[in-house]
Amino acid sequence: MRITNKIMQRNNLSNINTNKVYQDKLSTQMSTQKKVNRPSDDPVVSIRALRLRSNVTEVTQYYSKNIPDAESWLNVTEDALKNLTEIITSMIKQSTKGSNGDLKAEDRQIILEQLKALGEEVYSTGDADYAGRYVFTGYRTDTSLSFDKEYNTEYNITEQLDNSSITKLTKVNTGKLLDITAANYKDAGFDKISEQNIKATEVYRIRLAYDDCKKGGDVEIKFGNTTWSTTDGTIMKATSTDADSPYDKIAQNPDKIIYVADTGELLIGKDCYKTLMACKDDPATPDQNEGEIQVIYQKNHWVKGDLRPEHYFKCDATVDGKTIKYNQKYTQDDEDRQVIEYDVGFNQTIRVNSTADECFQHGIGRTVDDLVQAMQDVIDLETVKTRLEGLQENATGKDADILKKQMEAVEKALTLSKDKCQKLFESSITTFQGYLDDANLCITNCGTRSSKLELIENRMKSQKTTFETLKSENEDIDVTETAINLKSAGMTYEAALMATGKVMQTTLLNFI
Repeated sequence: MRITNKIMQRNNLSNINTNKVYQDKLSTQMSTQKKVNRPSDDPVVSIRALRLRSNVTEVTQYYSKNIPDAESWLNVTEDALKNLTEIITSMIKQSTKGSNGDLKAEDRQIILEQLKALGEEVYSTGDADYAGRYVFTGYRTDTSLSFDKEYNTEYNITEQLDNSSITKLTKVNTGKLLDITAANYKDAGFDKISEQNIKATEVYRIRLAYDDCKKGGDVEIKFGNTTWSTTDGTIMKATSTDADSPYDKIAQNPDKIIYVADTGELLIGKDCYKTLMACKDDPATPDQNEGEIQVIYQKNHWVKGDLRPEHYFKCDATVDGKTIKYNQKYTQDDEDRQVIEYDVGFNQTIRVNSTADECFQHGIGRTVDDLVQAMQDVIDLETVKTRLEGLQENATGKDADILKKQMEAVEKALTLSKDKCQKLFESSITTFQGYLDDANLCITNCGTRSSKLELIENRMKSQKTTFETLKSENEDIDVTETAINLKSAGMTYEAALMATGKVMQTTLLNFI
């Protein structure tokens, strides 16, 4: 085949262009530090790069965002729970002091003030938030645990209990004793007061989660296939201030239940008590809880610090004429309630929240209320006693006889109230210890989750490093090798130009 100068020219230009393209490729790699700049450069590397980049992005999301967010949530929760344990521990200390039968009036007043302060503080701790989200309110992270001001919203509440919620209450009936003053102690109704008027009544009761319930509201008790209610007369309504004390009345009606709305109590007659105590869960029916006692009642007045029922119970609220339903499945199953989980790894989640019903229980505040009331009763009786002692100093004749009988009544009432108060404070130690155990369990669970999260964090850190290394090995150039190749390509290009220049100087005329 005859090689002409034109063929040589074309071949040299083609080779020079090939060297230039290769040099341009190496130059682009040096400037971008990447092996490929478009998928067509190397489809295999490109596909692998997309997969590795996706892995790096996911791991970065877990390691740099989700895990720190979950860790912060757990830290806020743990701090709040530790504060709760300190408050309950203080309550136990005050209960221990209050169980002393030889307290002075000033000591009782100090204990009373301490308990009131602790009762106000306990649920404020439950309003802890992280980044504007309340940590103990389940999915309703935009709603505080307790009411921040007075509301008049009506809630229809279904409270789920069992027969362990039935306790025995001692009520000391003091009649008009506390109303005695220097001006009226001789008046009709007061002049007949004697120790025979003072008596202590023991009753069974269910203490609801709330007091100050709807006045005149209805209540239902459901257990098994039985329903008792105020509408069918099986439950009677009363207030604690009725002339005929509901605590005395229930003792006379063993087959009845009395609903005391203002104190949030269901007083249970002996026959009804036996029926309720017979409620037992049948292991043969795991899908049903025959031992559950449901109490349905209404509350329409809320004050600052009251716990919102939507965080605890199946309930519905009437707002602007519209009914809002909450937690309708709470009475149907026992699954974890409103658990918040974070994705912290590939197909791996971790729970970060503790719900209010696990630690900030209504019983804490209600127990404090009982203690405060019992202590206040003793203080009030001691005040009356001091008042009567002052009147006795100058009393003579019939007045002295009246004051003597009143003093005997006060002494009896004071003895009964002190005994009740002492026993109540003694039992509250165990009660508060139970709430403390629940809080400690929540702290333990929170710590366990934190430890697990730490292990996941270490693993994610290792995976992040691994994927970033693989991504770099797949995409990034070896700078040294590429620099050498670029220099070599440049020299090759220069040599090609020189060789072509010399060849192109020779024409056909040189051979003639």
